[in-house]
Amino acid sequence: MSFLVQEAQMQIKQAIEAAARAAFAAGALPALPQGPFTLETPADRRNGDLSSNAAMAWARELRSPPRKIAEALVNHIELSNTYALRCEAAGAGFLNFYYGDAYFADIVADVLAKGDAYGRSNIGEGQRVLVEFVSANPTGPMHMGNARGGALGDCLATVLEAAGYEIEREFYVNDGGKQIENFGLSLDVRYRQHFGEEIELPDDGYHGEDITQRAKEFAEKFGDSYLAKPEQERRKALVDFALPLNVEQIRVNLERYRIKYDTWFYESTLYKNGEVDRVIELLRESGQTYEAEGALWFKGTEYGLDKDFVVVRSNGLPTYIVPDIAYHHNKLVTRGFDRSILVLGSDHHGHTIRLGAVLDAMFGKGRAQFVLTQLVKLVQGGQVVRMSKRTGKSISLEDLLDDIPIDALRFLFNMCGPASAMDFDLDLAVEQSAKNPVYYCQYAHARICSIFRRFEEEGIEPRACTKEELCLLSTTEERELIRLLAALTGEIAEAARACDPARVTRCCMELAGQFHKFYNACRVMGEEESLLQARLSLCACVRDVLGNLLRMFKIDAPERM
Repeated sequence: MSFLVQEAQMQIKQAIEAAARAAFAAGALPALPQGPFTLETPADRRNGDLSSNAAMAWARELRSPPRKIAEALVNHIELSNTYALRCEAAGAGFLNFYYGDAYFADIVADVLAKGDAYGRSNIGEGQRVLVEFVSANPTGPMHMGNARGGALGDCLATVLEAAGYEIEREFYVNDGGKQIENFGLSLDVRYRQHFGEEIELPDDGYHGEDITQRAKEFAEKFGDSYLAKPEQERRKALVDFALPLNVEQIRVNLERYRIKYDTWFYESTLYKNGEVDRVIELLRESGQTYEAEGALWFKGTEYGLDKDFVVVRSNGLPTYIVPDIAYHHNKLVTRGFDRSILVLGSDHHGHTIRLGAVLDAMFGKGRAQFVLTQLVKLVQGGQVVRMSKRTGKSISLEDLLDDIPIDALRFLFNMCGPASAMDFDLDLAVEQSAKNPVYYCQYAHARICSIFRRFEEEGIEPRACTKEELCLLSTTEERELIRLLAALTGEIAEAARACDPARVTRCCMELAGQFHKFYNACRVMGEEESLLQARLSLCACVRDVLGNLLRMFKIDAPERM
């Protein structure tokens, strides 16, 4: 939360504690309470701007009914040195506080003073965090899960930056393992078929048109010169040719999606620099593994798993989990990041449980975090869409980039938290109306810009307001706008803590919605000059914050629509 909001809450906390001392001194409380209590913003504004459970938290300690304690506190509370205008005992014993004009005036002044920095905090204290996301298999096109994971991962990184973390974005290129062997086999079959060989691609090979296209491009460049070469040499040449082209296509499409990475990290690096072998030795030396039947087992049951599992087979070859451990060793030890966050599809759930247990054991609990995204269903005309009308194949990220405005993609994919499955409405994404959430927010920003243009045409210049003038912002619509502005810093901080950028998207929508209510209820033009300038100041706050939130997610904040 912002410093001003923190200050207001600290004032009230101290006032409650002072009231307890005064009530005890007056004999209204049987003892001086020592236990902790909380402050929170009530969901229903009729219950005040801030509420405390102090009376209920102290009921057992004081052996007194919470309502009686609350009334004693209200009778002895002194609010003159706080932003609160009054305090009421409510319900079973809540203390409800109502802020006075000065609080709302100071929030507006704070937003204007901080400008682009408003909403930012330093809860991350400069911790270095590596955010890895998308990391699509380079053997084929990116799919719908990559589309959602890309928007979520990139926006999460930005939210973490706003909360004071030092962030790097990374794409992990899986250029080793079984999938690359299969990639080489599939390319080999298509290359040989190109020159007329009657050979079938195995069922578990890659059957996409992209494989056929890459084999054709290889043939156009090298002709049939590789047909006579040994199979492994031919397959290696095909992979060395096709893989960089696929990675470059991924990079180009992600940059269209407004995603740029600090690092493209190749899995093969872990073998070349010996990090895989080093991790195996660390596992042997850690005391967290044992040998049985010639294999090396991780003690999974000692770390919350239902069974132990093999990390190195009896033939000496590491299992699939070892390169992932080595990669995290590279992140957390070799490169010295404080934390690693990896955005994955929910189909990786079982793998992340096992991997997380090893990483917690080796590097410390919580240093490696996994954000799992649920499935996306594309919907059009009320029906689930599985195939592209243009290509007749499964819809890819590239299809979406061709057909849907990128502003809509990035905003709508962050409409709900990663743990929630979502329906992505293709019709809604292209609709230019208030039904479309991103259009709704952009229109609010453009509407405010039009207000300032109209005043400029009338020769009226916005100016700085006195605190007394800002205290004129007293209608329900104005106060609710200011409350939303006041909550922003805390919401961004919570979004960072929960790895849920959808909280920021919701802030944007709530702010836009409340501005539209304000616009319909409160005149700006034609009001007395002091109120006019105060409302222009409030409009400037909302314009700047809306613009900052949209740009935070790399979404346009238009001045005209």
